[in-house]
Amino acid sequence: MDNTMPILLIPGLASSPRIYAPVIPALWRFGPVTVANHIRDDNTAVIARRILAEAPPRFALAGHSMGGYIAFEIMRQAPQRVAKLALINTQARPDTPEAIARRRGQIGRAQGGEYHAVLDDLFPGLVHPSRREDGALRKLLHDMGDDIGADAFVRQQTAIMSRPDSRPTLAVISCPTLVLTGDEDNTIPNSLSSEMAGGIHGAKLVILANCGHLPQPERPEATADALVEWLRV
Repeated sequence: MDNTMPILLIPGLASSPRIYAPVIPALWRFGPVTVANHIRDDNTAVIARRILAEAPPRFALAGHSMGGYIAFEIMRQAPQRVAKLALINTQARPDTPEAIARRRGQIGRAQGGEYHAVLDDLFPGLVHPSRREDGALRKLLHDMGDDIGADAFVRQQTAIMSRPDSRPTLAVISCPTLVLTGDEDNTIPNSLSSEMAGGIHGAKLVILANCGHLPQPERPEATADALVEWLRV
């Protein structure tokens, strides 16, 4: 009997399928793996609808950072299609006014030809403090940024700024859920992961040691282990 389950992965802001490359080899044995295209629209509801139109009828869903915001929207639109949910270094809260102002500044700089400079400014907050001089991780960020381009970066930021508050819908999530984060995520503090896990019945919270906002390349084996355990539930 075939017990495989399609697996749908959604990257984060300025991220491409490269972000999941370190963990996909551990996942594919559980079913066909697809990385969603989340760069075409500037609204999370529209992004979710387009992803759902292209997705298998039922699937395990993992969203990283912005991908988690889209995952919440998918759960609102088609919860019956999601067999399992993994929320990776993300949050249920909407943007604060300060975050919106910061994003608008980044949009203006990206549109003004400073896209790579914006990525460089983001980098220290995306990795564990011990990895701020890691040239390979910085190159990964630039390569993924080039994959999506400045125009898509602007669309993504626009979508993120207008996303709804997902905290009121946490309690209605009933599928097996993993909440994964790093012990020193300086972009989305892991206290917000604890908040999500506390609001979702039966959710499992995993906090990776020596890890920032990018667990797939920072702690690939530990991240893969957590995802494998989630898929085996």
